[in-house]
Amino acid sequence: MSKLVGFYPGSFDPLTNGHLDVIERACKLVDTLVVAVGVNPGKKTPLFAHADRLLILEQALGPVGRRTDTEFKIVDFAGLMVNAARENGATLIIRGLRDTTDYNYEMQMVGMNAQMAPDLQTVFLPSSPPVRHISATLVRQIAEMGGDISAFVPQIVLKALK
Repeated sequence: MSKLVGFYPGSFDPLTNGHLDVIERACKLVDTLVVAVGVNPGKKTPLFAHADRLLILEQALGPVGRRTDTEFKIVDFAGLMVNAARENGATLIIRGLRDTTDYNYEMQMVGMNAQMAPDLQTVFLPSSPPVRHISATLVRQIAEMGGDISAFVPQIVLKALK
């Protein structure tokens, strides 16, 4: 029996409770979830170095994998997301949605990805109401200004910031 492999890409800078919500729910759909940290040279200075984001994900996802009986593979990628998904054996792309702004952007991406990779299907997972407002961009801005982000990120992120 073949196992279903999902691909959840993002910058995860920082990993938020919103990301964890989508990951936890994606575990109900797939046997293996590839969590892929993209390298985007166009983004300004990150809050966390790329290697630190990979380490934070490894530490945060261990308990989730044990609780959900899901295998995780944490990778990085620098090129096209569809190529990285294929290289990692995924057939399903997981995307989280917070609001209609996310939906409009993601629908454009689905159209482009479908042209390049018709063998990959995209599944949208709406964020749960308690985390729907959390944006990594806003969390990063609050952290850079010395604000308290403890309500928005897992404990491992707070430890890494100190």
